[in-house]
Amino acid sequence: MSDELKNAGIGNSSSQRVQSPFKVKGKYDMRKAGKLLEMQLAQSQEQQRSEAEDQIEKELAEALGGMSETDIFGNEPAPARKKDQVQPAGPKVGKVYRIHDRDIFIELPGSRTQGVISSLQFPEGIPEIGTEVQVKIEGFDGPNGVLLLSRVGAVVSNANWDTVAVGMVVEARVTGVNKGGLEVEVNSLRGFMPISQIEMFRVNELEPYLNQKLQCMVAEVDPLDQNLVVSRRDLLEKQREEAKEKLWADLKEGQVREGVVRSVQQFGAFVDLGGADGLLHVSEMSWQRVVDATKVFQPGQLVKVIVLRIDHETRKIALGFKQLEENPWAVFAKDNPPGTVLNGKVTKLAEFGAFVELAPGVEGLIHLSELAPTKVRRANDVVKVGQEVSVKLLSLDQAAQRISLSIKALAQNESSTPEPVEEVPSKPAKPPKPRTTPLRGGTGAEGVKPLF
Repeated sequence: MSDELKNAGIGNSSSQRVQSPFKVKGKYDMRKAGKLLEMQLAQSQEQQRSEAEDQIEKELAEALGGMSETDIFGNEPAPARKKDQVQPAGPKVGKVYRIHDRDIFIELPGSRTQGVISSLQFPEGIPEIGTEVQVKIEGFDGPNGVLLLSRVGAVVSNANWDTVAVGMVVEARVTGVNKGGLEVEVNSLRGFMPISQIEMFRVNELEPYLNQKLQCMVAEVDPLDQNLVVSRRDLLEKQREEAKEKLWADLKEGQVREGVVRSVQQFGAFVDLGGADGLLHVSEMSWQRVVDATKVFQPGQLVKVIVLRIDHETRKIALGFKQLEENPWAVFAKDNPPGTVLNGKVTKLAEFGAFVELAPGVEGLIHLSELAPTKVRRANDVVKVGQEVSVKLLSLDQAAQRISLSIKALAQNESSTPEPVEEVPSKPAKPPKPRTTPLRGGTGAEGVKPLF
């Protein structure tokens, strides 16, 4: 316990009590005692900071390897240097002992302070643990307690960092690809574009971007760590917002527009029309039955669609794709009037009947009552999926895309047709034998009394 507090009467035993300047009417003034404790704590922290700075100075001296200021700056007097700063020293050979993210930690001989260097200074690839690297000391990072190093022979132009700033639109040339994104060059500076910042949709293949020049926005700039991060997605979203209002002013139903598929779900695909997204439902993708939209379209695919419906209040757009192709129902209706007998394949069974594909994109229904002349309880008692059947077309509604078919009608037609009877030639009739007795009831023979 400090003498100040003892003199203040705080913490003294009953035998050592003295009148405290913080005691007022028998009670301690804790506000004044608290201020005294804060002063003592500040003095202790200042002493610890001074000791830490002295230790850093000692480690820096060891890192400099005994080089004097004359060796570094020549005969000119050394400029004034603030604490937590390190003047550049001559080249040193260190070993890579740890790699974290894009920071490579170097162990320097004769120094307990570790150094760090950016992986951007290794265009040939990340070095392995234990690799010797020739480096220069560029400065000291006081908060992290590490030396800032640069690679000898690496092209690092500090002046170029003044040409980039967060939010600036720049041109980036893609120099390489890795699992996390694109390696780029901006104004002779090495930078990085994360894979999530390349497009407004998910990107799976990075090789097509190699050697391309992309317009993008600067997202992060750190000259000290030589860290530059750019984003193409930010620029695309900014341009998208600017074009959004113009698109809604020009958009009309029936228009044919080109768009880019942004995302695909099982129920449909969202297509960017250049400022707003429209939904291409799975039922509007093809005249044939489509169950999963992911089997038809992929993100990033360029498609031509037609605007079916627009809701300006909810800002929703319904798109169609199959409408740009020839309608198979129109062709089928023209060539197959009711009463036509057709062959098809059973594609699906339901509780109320069976669906039969008559042509690509055209299906008809055989109701349970039309499957057989007798009563049918289940469709699979008569037909199976994939079975080829002959049916009669009962009715066709092109607008509603409904066709009624029948197997029973064919069976009834066959049973109602009379079977042909084979004609057998008849034999000639024999002539009758001559009568030898008189007929009864006649006049009789001469001299015989008649019966009536």
